[in-house]
Amino acid sequence: MGASSSSLLDESKISYIRGRTEAELKNFSPHYRRQSCVAFFCHLKDEVEQHRAGQAQLLKQKEPPQASEVLYKDSMLYFDDNRKWRERFVVVRADYSLELHDSQESYTKGTPARHKLLPTGGAVLTSEEKYTAVVDKAFPDLNGSKEEPSVPVVAVPGPLPVYLRLPYRRDSYFCFQQEEKRARFVSILNDCVRHQNQDYLKSMACEVQGFLKAIHFYRQEKGHYESWDMLMGHDCEVLANLVMEELLPSLQTELLPKLKGKKPERKRLWFATVETTYELVHEQLREGLESLKNECRDATKLQEAIIRSDMDQIINSQTFLETKLQVLVSEPAMKYSSESVAPYLTSILEELMGPVSAGFQAVRLLLEDELTRVCKDFPQGGVTEELQSALQQAGRDRVEDCYQHVNVLKEQLQELRNRFKFSNSTRVVHCTQNQMQQLMENAVYTFELLLQAALKDKPDKQASVMEKAKLRVLKQFDYDSSTVRKKIFQDALLDITLPAIRRNLAPGCKTELQKFEQFIFADYTNFVQVENIYENILLNLLNNEVNKVVKEAASLKKNNLFADSTDLQCVSQSSLADSRTPPLSAPSSPPQVLAVQKISSPSEGTVSEDTHQTHETSVIPTVKITVSSPESAETTSPLNVAESQPDVPPTLPNNSSPILEVAETDVSSTKPETIVCAEDSSSPQPETRSEVKEDDVTSVSSDQAPVPLADACETLTVEADEESKDASAPQSEIKEECVHTVQPDARLTINAEVLPDGCVDGTDANEHSVDNKVCEAAPSSDENSNGTQDSPAVDASPALDSVPDGPEGGAVALTSELDNHSGIADTDSPEDTADSVYAIRDLIMEVIEVEDIIRPCDENQH
Repeated sequence: MGASSSSLLDESKISYIRGRTEAELKNFSPHYRRQSCVAFFCHLKDEVEQHRAGQAQLLKQKEPPQASEVLYKDSMLYFDDNRKWRERFVVVRADYSLELHDSQESYTKGTPARHKLLPTGGAVLTSEEKYTAVVDKAFPDLNGSKEEPSVPVVAVPGPLPVYLRLPYRRDSYFCFQQEEKRARFVSILNDCVRHQNQDYLKSMACEVQGFLKAIHFYRQEKGHYESWDMLMGHDCEVLANLVMEELLPSLQTELLPKLKGKKPERKRLWFATVETTYELVHEQLREGLESLKNECRDATKLQEAIIRSDMDQIINSQTFLETKLQVLVSEPAMKYSSESVAPYLTSILEELMGPVSAGFQAVRLLLEDELTRVCKDFPQGGVTEELQSALQQAGRDRVEDCYQHVNVLKEQLQELRNRFKFSNSTRVVHCTQNQMQQLMENAVYTFELLLQAALKDKPDKQASVMEKAKLRVLKQFDYDSSTVRKKIFQDALLDITLPAIRRNLAPGCKTELQKFEQFIFADYTNFVQVENIYENILLNLLNNEVNKVVKEAASLKKNNLFADSTDLQCVSQSSLADSRTPPLSAPSSPPQVLAVQKISSPSEGTVSEDTHQTHETSVIPTVKITVSSPESAETTSPLNVAESQPDVPPTLPNNSSPILEVAETDVSSTKPETIVCAEDSSSPQPETRSEVKEDDVTSVSSDQAPVPLADACETLTVEADEESKDASAPQSEIKEECVHTVQPDARLTINAEVLPDGCVDGTDANEHSVDNKVCEAAPSSDENSNGTQDSPAVDASPALDSVPDGPEGGAVALTSELDNHSGIADTDSPEDTADSVYAIRDLIMEVIEVEDIIRPCDENQH
């Protein structure tokens, strides 16, 4: 605050500040040296084991812009160093720094900026009352005198001021004449604050991770276990904040009593003193920290050969040490967690879920609104510069309103201060808002990519292509939103509660940790640290409890959270021209194809292709379910399907269930109620013909980190032999695509290789298959046989290229063939696919159980 450089610091105070800074850096250095080696080892370990960093998402992410790229520029009034208001040309770069130029002309000529501002830790305020309140709170007035309202800090020349309050540094003031310009500047300024606070800290570079661990253990050494609200900015800024936190109490004690005059003057002098102190500390730390970092870089390079050659031994040493520490840590940690942490996780999550989910929902509505507007404004003409410009500006003026939903967390999470001593709600808010911004940008970029790819194939259908691209992007946004929000909840719950466990266990465990250093081989002490293993044990223990709570919330479908990565039936990332993509296909996997086999009896009535009507003989259909292998999918041509069937959209979404091959056989309703093993040679089997048809499918193409999710484009093929009394009568084939819901009283013929529930990452589905014998079930009554005739007619479907809205449940494709004398060849109208799949699964299990009890197959009798 204030522009005066005067302060209360004399030479002795400056020398004292330099000495304290040097001492803090010296005490911090051993922690940094240790953690830089550990972080470097973890980096090489991940490199060797090929661990993928980050979370896989469906929306495409644009490459980060160059730091010099301009995000914003405009002219405004600025309160400069001479305490005068002057017009300045403000430029915001892609590194989220602000440059202040004398004029737009000087900026155009390439003249260096007059001033560069890094708003790390800043608070953006737009009213004088709020700004004054924040300044008064930051001023430690020892007198506590109640004076008359102070005069404004600066006299604002216009109606629309903007105050940027910065910790330990001089505040900045701007002024506007138009509300629209001010709103735009406030939005970009808030972006700068958030990104300056968090971008460096979320880097996965080993040097950054080593520094953050060193800060963490250094503060613990001082008895500070809680989440630190001044952990923001780059390494030098973080360390400067740490030194200032140690220095300020002594400066207040020595200098505040010397302040004379009225309160505005005392505040001006104090903040000028703090600013000068920070500049001294920052300048000294910048030189010392850079020297320390260079020293550690050289040391880690010398150790790289040892790490690579002894990687297995170092990992074994870590594992052995962890086993020993588990005995010491697990019992007290579990006891405290179960009594004082776990009971509160659900209530904390409830506090988080409301505002966070409301914010992401607001972003989704804004995205849908903006894409709808773009589709309306640019119906023809391809991806032009005007369209690209409109997409770049999509939602920027209104996204600040979405962020306001999350700001309420600053107040809501204050109640956690007493129980968990948590005071860093600003970090949770800023991380959430950054994710909201990133997701919005990813969605707009993905929309643009889809248009560019699709319009190459269908240049004359831009309106329909844009609509389908919008629907696809919204579905992918839903999945990514769920993934990101669950990560936000997990990180926040850990950030809030883990310090309490550390603090509680420290008296009993911290003193014992040194005894475990004897279990580390001497050559590996640089890469294996007892304190890191101890922290990992606590983190994993609490993380298990946190994951349970988050999964429970997802299973209850609260706030649109998906239970796992296979729940969202989103469309694939392939081009819009190819909307039939197989479910659960990784980018490099072969396509999985639905193979449909027909087993029919030639002795029944006929089915008319034109009228879809049959004779009155009732037949209960049975189904055979098998898993079609990728090899068979690659060798079967889909031409016969494409030629005989008009475009009908897939209506069944993907799921973690395997791709099933389903065929239906006829069973006479007049047979007695028996369950016969199909492999029994004594059982009479009707002569059957089979014909394999496969739907044309395409594998998912994506250069994202692999997530095996795609559109489910599954078909239901119903084929019936048309057979009249004349043996030469032609046969008719009816192919229909729909969702088939099996009635509970149906009997199933099963030949299945069924995967267990859930998705097994990185493994072949066939490796987890379970073979089930083919068994045939006959209906028990005529009442069951009539159920086939009463099924509703096939529901009409939209065009093939449309994007299906899939439910979250599982999906199984069934091929149903009715005998020629069965009733009308119908299927149930589409219902909730999840319920139908669970009904199918339960029905299959019932048939298997009854088959084993009543008349087991030959194999089961041995």
